[in-house]
Amino acid sequence: MARARTSRPITSSTATARTRPAARRNALPGRLSPGMACDTAFRIIARRHLDAVLAQHEGTCLGDPDALHQIRIALTHLRTAIRFFSPMVDDALRPKVWTELKWLNSQLGMVRDLDVAIERVVAEAGDELAVIAELRHWDEKRAESHRLLSRALRSARYRRLVEQISAWIESGPWSTRRSKEAIRLRRCSLTDHATARLTEWEKTLLKKARKLSKLDVDRRHKLRLLNKRLTYSIESLADLFADAALTKQKSILKQLRKAQRSLGQLNDDARGQALAASLNGAGPEAGIRFLNRKREKKLLRTASVAYRKLDKAKPFRSSDLTPNAEPED
Repeated sequence: MARARTSRPITSSTATARTRPAARRNALPGRLSPGMACDTAFRIIARRHLDAVLAQHEGTCLGDPDALHQIRIALTHLRTAIRFFSPMVDDALRPKVWTELKWLNSQLGMVRDLDVAIERVVAEAGDELAVIAELRHWDEKRAESHRLLSRALRSARYRRLVEQISAWIESGPWSTRRSKEAIRLRRCSLTDHATARLTEWEKTLLKKARKLSKLDVDRRHKLRLLNKRLTYSIESLADLFADAALTKQKSILKQLRKAQRSLGQLNDDARGQALAASLNGAGPEAGIRFLNRKREKKLLRTASVAYRKLDKAKPFRSSDLTPNAEPED
C-alpha cells in the first residue's frame, strides 16, 4: 500500500544540519565497563540512543514506516536511560527535557499507531470492495497525521529539543552538583547501580504481572511500559555481560520480549478500535476487526507463561549480573 510522502524533499546534508546537536562532545570510551562511573555510563548510553534518533530523522520525514518505528524505539531507549539513571540526573532541567521528549513521542505515536492498524486491515482485507473502501479512510487519516509529524520534525521546537538535550546529556546541572549525595551518585560504579535498579524493576514488574488477567486496558498498558523499561535497560547494558551471564540474559530477554509482543498486540488492538471510531465515513465495522476475545485470551496466556518463566529464573535476585572483565587500554 502506498504511504504518504512529503511534498518538499529533504537532502541528507539538510537533515544533518537541522538535527546536529550543538553541544561539544568530550571523548568517551566506546564501550561500557563494570567499574565505570555512572556519569560516564549515562553519557555513553544516552549518546547512543540520541544518535539513533537522529539517524532516522530523514526517513521519518519522508514517510518511511520502518524509519518511524526505529526512531520511536530509539526515543524510548533514551527516555528509559534517563529513568534508569535517576536520581543522579534529576536536576532542575530534567522536567523540561522530559516534557520535550514526551512531546516528540506523542508526535510519532499517532502515525505509528495508524501504520500498525493499517497493516492489520491489509492482512485481513482480501479483495473485498468494502474493505478497500475502508482502507481509503485509513490512508487519508495516515496522510494527514504524517503531514503534522513532518511539520513537527522540521520545526524550531524539534531543533531546540535536539540541541538542549544533547547539551544536557553532556553538561547539565546534574553533572556539576557538589553535594555529597550528588557526587556519590555520579561516582557509583555502573555494576552496583545496574544490579540495584534491575532488581527493583524486575520485582515491580513481576508483582504486577501476577494480576495480569484482572487488569483493564490502561493498567495492562502500564504493565507493558514496565516490561519495555526492563527490556531496554538490559539491552543497553549488553557490554557488561560475560559469556556465561550473556547466555542467561538472552534467556531472560526472550521471555520479556514474548510478553512484550503479546501486550503490544493487545495495546495495538485497543488503539485500533479507538482510531477506527475516529475515521470519517468508515462505518462501525471498521472497529469490529480489532475485537477478538479468542485472540485476547491467547495473547494474555502467552504473556502469563512468559512471566511465570521469568519469575522462576529469578534473574536479578542473586549475583546474576556478572560483568565482563575491564577492557584493556
